[in-house]
Amino acid sequence: MSIPTVLEKIVVRKHEEVAQRKQIVSLSELHTQAAQASAPRGFARALQEQVQKKKPAVIAEIKKASPSKGVLREDFVPEWLAQSYEQGGATCLSVLTDIDFFQGADRYLQEARNACSLPVIRKDFMVDPYQIIEARALGADCVLLIAACLDDGQMLELAAVAKEMGLDVLAEVHDGEELDRVLTHLDTPLVGINNRNLHTFEVSLETTLELLPRIPEGRLVITESGILQRTDVELMEINDVHAFLVGEAFMRASNPGAELKRLFFPK
Repeated sequence: MSIPTVLEKIVVRKHEEVAQRKQIVSLSELHTQAAQASAPRGFARALQEQVQKKKPAVIAEIKKASPSKGVLREDFVPEWLAQSYEQGGATCLSVLTDIDFFQGADRYLQEARNACSLPVIRKDFMVDPYQIIEARALGADCVLLIAACLDDGQMLELAAVAKEMGLDVLAEVHDGEELDRVLTHLDTPLVGINNRNLHTFEVSLETTLELLPRIPEGRLVITESGILQRTDVELMEINDVHAFLVGEAFMRASNPGAELKRLFFPK
């Protein structure tokens, strides 16, 4: 398992960040906060129900910036974005909480979730069980596990903690090797295929199409990155992919919810 350089930097920083956070809020205190959080809204269920109707299940992303593109949106109000997405027909939200690389914040997740009725995934780089419990304490309904920055033991441990906390898991893969690991070790129904090559940052929808035949029934495929125009959506739908995670295309639009509607529900 070779970790791409940018991801390596992020993972090193995450371990430091988690160590700092543990000094501020103890594990037992965090468990108390998690127990007081409002009940999970059913992230996987919401996606599955939409896909069963053969309708696009869109996870709309709230992110201010990215390492490869810099700031995506100056006018950044999570509450407004969440409501705009909900009105545009999003099924779920994804909120970046990573501070150093994506200019995210924990409060963005809380603000977005409180402003709408959609289930929310905490989009961050999970490397420690502490972060999973923290996600539930923040009110998240799902967590992201990125195969590229976790070994099999870590993936299993984090998924077990998520289950314990009542959180759904979205397992993200970038290639066949990672897909095999996820299918072998994790029973989550949600498999995200990231079309961005983490070594070159190039994006190709072919990644989803290549890995698709290897994914058994009972798993829900979510295509991530590179959905920028209506033809991209149609290409996926023809290939029976009905779940999408989209961020940049929406974040750059003056009205993200209207852009969601235009891309996915044009009729």
